[in-house]
Amino acid sequence: MAVVAALTTTGVLGLVAPSAHAAPKERVIVVAPPGTKNASDQGPGTARRPLATLQEAQRRARSEAAKADRDVVVQLRSGTYRLSEPLRFDASDSGRNGHTVTWRGSHDTVLSGARSVTGWELDDPASGVYKAHVGTGFDTRQLYVDGVLAQRARIGLARSDITLNPTGFTLNNPDLAYLATLPDQQRIEFQALQSFTNRFAPVQSISGNTVVMQQPAWDNNTYGYDSLQSPFRTPRYFLLNSRHFLDEPGEWYLDTTTGTLYYKPLPGQDMQRARVELPRLESLVQVGGDYDQPARNLRFERLTFTGTTWLHPSSPNGYANQQTGAFIDGVQPDRPADAFTSCAVGCRGFEAARNSWSQTPGAVQVSAAEGIEFVDNTFVNLGSIGLGIGNDANAHATGVGLGAHHVSVVGNTFTASAGGGIAVGGVRPDAHHPSDPRMVNSDIVISNNRVYGSVLEYLDQDPILATYVTRLTIAHNYVADAPYTGIGIGYGWGANDPGGAPDYFNRGLYDFQPVYDTPTTLRDVHVVGNYISGVVQTMFDAGCIYMLSAMPGSTVDENYCENSGQLGLYFDEGTRYVSASRNVFINTAGQWAHANIQNGHLTGDLTLIGNYTTNPAITFIVNGQRGNVTRDNVTISATNPPIEASRVIHAAGPTGRYRGPADPDRPPVGAVLSADPRTVEASGVTTVTATLGNVSDQAVTGLTASLTVPEGWRAVPIGPSLQPRLAAGAQQTVSWQVTAPESITTPVARAAVTASVDFRVGPTRYAVTRTLDLTAINPLTSLSGYGSVPSQFGEAAGAYAILTSGADIWQDGAGSFDEYGTIYDDDAAGTSSTVTARVTAMDNTNPWAKAGVVIRNDLTGAGASPGYAVMVVTPGNGVAFQWDANGNGYLDSSSTVGGVRAPAWVRLVRTGSQVSGYYSTDGSTWTKVGPTVDLAGVAETQDAGLIATSHAAGVTGQFSFSDFTVTS
Repeated sequence: MAVVAALTTTGVLGLVAPSAHAAPKERVIVVAPPGTKNASDQGPGTARRPLATLQEAQRRARSEAAKADRDVVVQLRSGTYRLSEPLRFDASDSGRNGHTVTWRGSHDTVLSGARSVTGWELDDPASGVYKAHVGTGFDTRQLYVDGVLAQRARIGLARSDITLNPTGFTLNNPDLAYLATLPDQQRIEFQALQSFTNRFAPVQSISGNTVVMQQPAWDNNTYGYDSLQSPFRTPRYFLLNSRHFLDEPGEWYLDTTTGTLYYKPLPGQDMQRARVELPRLESLVQVGGDYDQPARNLRFERLTFTGTTWLHPSSPNGYANQQTGAFIDGVQPDRPADAFTSCAVGCRGFEAARNSWSQTPGAVQVSAAEGIEFVDNTFVNLGSIGLGIGNDANAHATGVGLGAHHVSVVGNTFTASAGGGIAVGGVRPDAHHPSDPRMVNSDIVISNNRVYGSVLEYLDQDPILATYVTRLTIAHNYVADAPYTGIGIGYGWGANDPGGAPDYFNRGLYDFQPVYDTPTTLRDVHVVGNYISGVVQTMFDAGCIYMLSAMPGSTVDENYCENSGQLGLYFDEGTRYVSASRNVFINTAGQWAHANIQNGHLTGDLTLIGNYTTNPAITFIVNGQRGNVTRDNVTISATNPPIEASRVIHAAGPTGRYRGPADPDRPPVGAVLSADPRTVEASGVTTVTATLGNVSDQAVTGLTASLTVPEGWRAVPIGPSLQPRLAAGAQQTVSWQVTAPESITTPVARAAVTASVDFRVGPTRYAVTRTLDLTAINPLTSLSGYGSVPSQFGEAAGAYAILTSGADIWQDGAGSFDEYGTIYDDDAAGTSSTVTARVTAMDNTNPWAKAGVVIRNDLTGAGASPGYAVMVVTPGNGVAFQWDANGNGYLDSSSTVGGVRAPAWVRLVRTGSQVSGYYSTDGSTWTKVGPTVDLAGVAETQDAGLIATSHAAGVTGQFSFSDFTVTS
């Protein structure tokens, strides 16, 4: 690649003429930051004599590109280019005839919309607040100090401090009376952090205890869903942006009247050395022509985009956030006059606004463009979304939205910014049913990027969001530390899909838009091999990967999701035609997969095959119902994942030169322990085997493995020795004979055995540990045991244990289940009997796992025998008295009392055919649960015993009991 070019006698860039058969070389134009020696716009633009301004570099690049005979490179030398206005690229900047125009930096080439702030002096020694003069005539919502987005001065409000009303709120807390005395009241903002919305509204005035808010911000934030007055989760309230609120380290305030910036340093921060950047611009780069003449064949490489703000939320419109960066803007003509009460949770008038929602703009924007590449750039300290691609026109400074084709975003970093990382697609009608086919966003690739530690102010936004796109690939990205969803796909809640959505007929949406009979532009989306970690940290109703509306031909494969604060896969309203396979979910706080089918939503046609998860919970995705296929999904342990799961974990995230340093938590060797048998009696023997698999493409050397067992257990190596080298893709095993203690004093004794595996890949050393629980069990001696699913039973010194799984013991519209393990006394309960036991402990396999006492005509007659009643404890739903009301052999009726967990006592009392349920926390004082019921089909004598179900098919839990009695 030519970097130094020869000069022509006219002083413009020239190149030595190529031979007749040589490919034309690229034209290189070099530009340097302001103040660079020998830089001049009258010079040749070479490495030794670079241009002095980006404007001249762009002018020359346009001229060279117009020749359409070779690639053009604008080489930006290292340093900071502080922009006074955004760089705009249109059709005249395009590469032609298959050639590309590249704007290339050097990784430390910075395009900034901010100004450096110096000259700090102590303003208030008592508070430690500093000040600097920055001039007037501008405003900002962001400040960056030492690369960190600083917090605007704020105070927290308790929900009881205020009472919301149609025009604002009333101050209930007398300690807030000082607010009425504050200057610049119209610069103060109210923020509400709720379920899936994060709302901002500016103050109009404060008088006494009355706060009046600016319009239409307040109106637009007080109707719809998750509205200010009817949040879907307990909200957090703040007041922001007054000098009086500046009391915490890291906070700042800008007095726009005097041009004074105030900042309270963090501990150890020296304001004479601190790097303080004050944004002036709202965007840096705007790429786009129009549909007749789009911008084409542009590449941006090794540049840092930084130093922007976004001022719209400071306007009278505020930020009436709806979801993922979309917001209501302007006066809404269909908003009811009494919307504060009548439309607090949606109404017909709110539906009228949907098709005019606006979008948060990007600091870098691409629309009406084709063949655009962003490679190896850094997007940092930005005031809104980092990169907006094909959003609606309102989010593009060019005034032309959508129409992004063949755009690739590869190997970039997005971090430490106020909003989301990448947002592709629009939300208005032209995005999903375009009036011009050239509007369709298509063929977008987002791969090998790192989006982490961002989305710091507009917490409703996603690191990666794509709404309506045809042929989209999101592959091998690293997404981490996000307040809401990690990767969001789709929009429209199914309402724009063919035939509409039933719930939106009821809501009145179709009074304002057509019921479409053709599909949207959302299809052929592939989310593959991404590493998503630590998402849903602040907001709610979200997951690692969130989907919305129909997206035919779409796949979600081999992604690794760890530590989600809520869901793994979230198929929200109307999501259809998605296949998800071989994904791994570790430590999701909620279900690994959930479908929203409430209110008639058409969510379905989902295929979930061969996924791995530590949380077995999956909701409303039933095999064979609603077109769904779910099979071969495996519940795993985070400390002992299968080799195939380890392969997915290792391969997820950026690849090749983008992978980064070795990650000890995603090693190139997978290891899994197994035992045959897993459960033994005292002095019993089992064989523990470690299967080791090289899941990388490099050979492993120095391979060793050892096994550690608890005191009283013994382990001896058996079988072939481990070979020290393991080729790429190869596996081998090593085994130990493990012997249980000679005696155990409890019904069940668990022993965690740990394998330690050490190896090298090149110079890098790795250590992998895997843990497997073995069980030693004392067999039953006084009672019988039965399991309608595989179960084991233990007894010792009047204590009992059931090890069992089971989907549930319950029948309703979702299915009929009678899967349990039971320890019982045959024919022990007569017409006047009391069955009592203490549930001493239970594994939390599911909030609805159950353990307690049971009576039934025949406890071995699962799914058939009547006379069935239980009184059980659950991990998350208190205690429940449940019974079979119609005698068909399934529990179908229930009364519950919340707030009770094991250890707790439970009791069933039978008199004739009537049965009552009770619980106690001390074994002395008993509380009745629900009514006394007539038990259908009850026999004169019944089995009585202990019962447990894990409420998680295929997941075994341990349920422990004592003090079991049956009295007459």
